[in-house]
Amino acid sequence: MSAKPLKVRIRRHSHGRDLPLPSAASRGSSGLDLLAAVEGSLDIAPGKTALVPTGVSVEVPQGHEAQVRPRSGLALRHGITVLNAPGTIDSDYRGEVGVILINHGQETFTVRRGDRIAQLVFSTVCEAVLEEVEELGDTVRGEGGFGHTGM
Repeated sequence: MSAKPLKVRIRRHSHGRDLPLPSAASRGSSGLDLLAAVEGSLDIAPGKTALVPTGVSVEVPQGHEAQVRPRSGLALRHGITVLNAPGTIDSDYRGEVGVILINHGQETFTVRRGDRIAQLVFSTVCEAVLEEVEELGDTVRGEGGFGHTGM
């Protein structure tokens, strides 16, 4: 039995009206493909970043977030990834979804209008209430981090 689909309101911007809405590539996909709403094309030189518009805004329901994640094929074949992966779209944000791409590859990468540039994954979040204390509970790991368990 699958979970009940999350209803998300979406608005197209004028510069994205001719593009399809974000959608899943297959029935089992967890992410919706975000498309580039650039005029013509956009070149990203090696080592450089670009904010790529998608032409859409989403109304993420309270208690959820939308995560902008890289597409594995772009990363593998071209060294293109989302710089702040995953980028977070909060439930109170109503602006256009933008994707910060970085080119870790060796060649200039061209983003063309309608290219699939990232994926959008919706996730449940909980509200945290912080309680300041003098000591934290003990664990076997303790304060070990950043590779303390070896390779």
